[in-house]
Amino acid sequence: MAGDDQLAQRFEQHRPRLRAVAYRMLGSVSDAEDAVQNAWLPLSRAEPGDIGNLGGWLTTVVAREALHLLRSRRRRREELGDTPLPDPVVSADGDDPEQKALLADSVSLALLVVLESLSPAERLAFVLHDMFEVPFDEVAPLVDRTPAAARQLASRARRRVRGAAPPAPDEDDARQRAVVDAFFAAAAGGDFAELVRLLDPDVVFRADYGGRRRPEVYRGAEHIARQSRASRGAEIHPVLVNGLPGVVTARSGRPVSIMAFTVVGGRIVEIDGIRDAERVRRLTAGVVRFRW
Repeated sequence: MAGDDQLAQRFEQHRPRLRAVAYRMLGSVSDAEDAVQNAWLPLSRAEPGDIGNLGGWLTTVVAREALHLLRSRRRRREELGDTPLPDPVVSADGDDPEQKALLADSVSLALLVVLESLSPAERLAFVLHDMFEVPFDEVAPLVDRTPAAARQLASRARRRVRGAAPPAPDEDDARQRAVVDAFFAAAAGGDFAELVRLLDPDVVFRADYGGRRRPEVYRGAEHIARQSRASRGAEIHPVLVNGLPGVVTARSGRPVSIMAFTVVGGRIVEIDGIRDAERVRRLTAGVVRFRW
């Protein structure tokens, strides 16, 4: 029993890194937790002498589990013909240490969207090597490739990420929030000109509607400004979405959407929105209170 307790403690020490690996692989907090937890069973059955580097061993187990889930999910999405937005990490807009620790496991939602465009093997090679410095000798067996081929996978993924990732957001958190607040003030007042001014001319708005309709991508400041006026009268709850300014909207105390904003140069360049009441409720549990 003492040995099991010690093993469990060592497992918990590695959980933050394992969760970070799985979240970047899967783009889902719940799936990442499942992948990490599924690593406990093979660990509990392994002989202690068979594991030299516990952290590396666990990372490999979690990565393999995440790859399996990612491939299964990708097949389902190909059959259904849609790609929903990844699950964001939603937290209170403040300095809560627990929330900061949670955000440390996340990456920007915009980057996760780019990672969704990679093949499962490309994503694994990029995440493990570029984000967690796992050698290609260890990555290769997971994707049934030689180390040289695994290197090529990561290189190809790296080019796609660099080509599609948005510019780095403004460093001033308060300024980012001020731009988002001004955006909703303009929407509430029906100020079309101000909405257009706050949006980058090439702004992109990705909208995930859940099972009701397929995801959509909208482009252009004027087009998105016209849509934004539909938020008039909504209750606005400021939150952080993967560390960036966001809001949860509600009507009559019931959830409507989560929106994440990327602000560059004082203008909004990307908006990611999830408009699925049940998913919004699940993702914001403990952060925003709703009436049901």
